[in-house]
Order: sequence, then structure tokens, then C-alpha cells
Amino acid sequence: MTDLSGRDLITTQDWSIEELETTLRLARSFREKRRKNHAVPLLRNKTLFALFYASSTRTRAAFEAGMTYLGGHAQYIDASTTRLGAGEAIRDVAKMYERYGHGLGVRILDDVIDYVYGRGIAVVREYAKHASIPVINMACCTYHPTQGVADLMTLRDEFGTKKRKKYAIMWAYSKSFRGRCSIQEDALITSRFGYDVVLAHPEGFEIDEKITATCSENAAASGGTFTVSHDLKAALEGADAIFPRNWASNELLQVGASSFGKEREAALHEKYRHWSLTEETLDLANKQAIVLHVLPVLRGEEASDAVMDGPHSRIYPQAENGLYTKMAVLAETMGEKKKSR
Repeated sequence: MTDLSGRDLITTQDWSIEELETTLRLARSFREKRRKNHAVPLLRNKTLFALFYASSTRTRAAFEAGMTYLGGHAQYIDASTTRLGAGEAIRDVAKMYERYGHGLGVRILDDVIDYVYGRGIAVVREYAKHASIPVINMACCTYHPTQGVADLMTLRDEFGTKKRKKYAIMWAYSKSFRGRCSIQEDALITSRFGYDVVLAHPEGFEIDEKITATCSENAAASGGTFTVSHDLKAALEGADAIFPRNWASNELLQVGASSFGKEREAALHEKYRHWSLTEETLDLANKQAIVLHVLPVLRGEEASDAVMDGPHSRIYPQAENGLYTKMAVLAETMGEKKKSR
């Protein structure tokens, strides 16, 4: 058993394979207990401060519900209602929250940082630097760790611990555009667990080159593979699982949406309208292939309704798994430190 009490979770790459396996086992046990209406009050009288600079549908709901099931309380805080925008220092806010509660989640990405890559993770790490309570990254420009664990749990539900399953993470067309935290987190965690990961995108939509290098190192250590492809058909051929999602161009993420121009970015995306997961492109994959998506899926753009509502889709079990993996992370990091025997 591992002891993660008091630990931060900034990216899954910071936790060992053993620690992540423990998290998955705990998440599965929480799923079983909740479905049987068994209480798991491991965090009774404990408070998580969930600080949201950016909006959320699932992440906020899952963290709040998770704390309730664990017997504690999640306090939602909209950053715009704080004095942070008036110049209050992050270190002062971090030190205050550590005295009020037992854990701090931070979410900061996309519009609130003008899409500039690096701005969000810098804020999350600043909170982690100054807070003595565990800090959980609830999604930034770079990472989304609890989502990555949920996605791995969903793949494990389907394939067990089998290695060398082909996981195609594909850029997908959208009229709007998004950050790449979920893409990068999924590539990191699945490359550590022995999948044959293919990251498919048009030229100009490269992810962080440091993360690409880490994924290659992960794959070499796990017995899987990690490749980057600009050929969508080749990437999807024989895939066992597919994750279609849009993300902004590398150039926009370097300078920001206001400088690069949203119309210019939209025109760039229009060049690759055919990069979409439809019934036709899905036929290239394994006949039993599953489709994942972290949601919200941009229907009719990233993927068709027929795919997302069809028999290959696992988007709702995947979203449900997000509740249990978040519960596991909360219980591990905010729980009491295990006594040595």
C-alpha cells in the first residue's frame, strides 16, 4: 500500500505506477460501495476548497459529490468573486485556505488565460508551493490528472490489464477551439501503462515537445509504443480505443488568442474539417473499438451523434468513473496518514 496523505496531484506523471494502481483499486471499490449505497465517510468534517478560475460541468460536480459521499464538504469558490483580481497575492490566498480547510483544488485554463500555454500551470504550481495542504490540479493549460485517471479506469474496464492495445488520440475539427490538457494527460498516463498510443493531428497542432519526449520514455519503460501521425486514416486503422478532441494550434497557444486572432484560428481549423470521427472513419478501427471523450463533445464537429450515441461510445461510464477517481484522489491525499507498524 502507498501513503499519499498530504501529497499534491499536479499531473499523473508525479505519482508512481504503484500509487496510480492503488488509486484505481480504491476508485473501483468506491464505485462498488456507492452502487450498493454503502457509506464511505473517510473525510468526515473535512473541507475541500475548489477554486475555479474557469467554468466546469463535470469536474465541479464530481468533486462536490465526491466530498459529500466521503462525509466531507466541498466549498465552491469562483475566483472572480475573490480579491485575486484586485492584486491579492496567491501565496496569501494559499496560506489562508490551508488554515480554513484540508485540501485545495485549482482550475485555470483556456479563455481565462487567453489560451497562452504555461500560464495556467504556473498558477497551480504557485498554490502548491505555498499551501501546506494537498493541492489538486482540476485542469490547467497543461495537465488534467483526475481526468487522466478516469480515462485509464475506463480503458481498464474494457481491456483489463492487457498491454499493446492501440489507443488513438486524434485531433478533431471544431468551429471553436480548446486547450490540450486532457490530450496531454491521456497520452502521459496511457503510455505509462503499456498502450500503443498514437497521437494524430494535422501539422501545426503539435503538443508540448517535452511531453512528447516523456511519452516516448514512458512507452519504452512500459512495453508499449508512442507515435505521432499526421495521417488520420493510418492512425485509426485497427484502433481499439479512440479519443476525438479539438485543440488549438501550437502558434496560437504560444502568443494567445487575442494576439493570434480567433478568426485566423477558425480558418485554420476549417482546412481540416474532414478530421472528424464519423461512422465512416470509425469503420477503420477494430470492430469492437470503443470511443471515449472527456466531454463536452462538440457534436456534429468533433464527432457525429451516431458515433457518440452508438454502441461503441463509452462517454457516460467514463464520466461516471470521473466521480470515483476523484473520490479516490481526495481520500488518499486528504485522509489521515497511515501509522507505521
